Amino acid sequence: MAKFVISKRSNGNYEFTLKSSNGQVILTSQEYTLLTACENGIDAVRRNCKALRRFELKSIDENQYYFNLKAANGQVIGTSVMYNNALSRDNGVAAVMSMAIPASVEFVQI
Repeated sequence: MAKFVISKRSNGNYEFTLKSSNGQVILTSQEYTLLTACENGIDAVRRNCKALRRFELKSIDENQYYFNLKAANGQVIGTSVMYNNALSRDNGVAAVMSMAIPASVEFVQI
């Protein structure tokens, strides 16, 4: 089962990742100064992940593809890992769309 992993960084800030059932990171958040803000970020992923229009598909060159998940106000909620082709990136979008809502939440300290 997929899970959100909230990490407390050495600088005291928090971030979350969405990991697939095989442990691969699909989406990473920005850093948050407060744990509650990080948890709100996870809620924002869950609210926005079903709308394909919230995913901004990007590429750096023909071998580096990624996506951003954005809130209704245009703010980036999370950024994907780099993929080496557009199809893999699109599969990453589909994974977020299907896995984010039922994903559990786990807290780890780094």
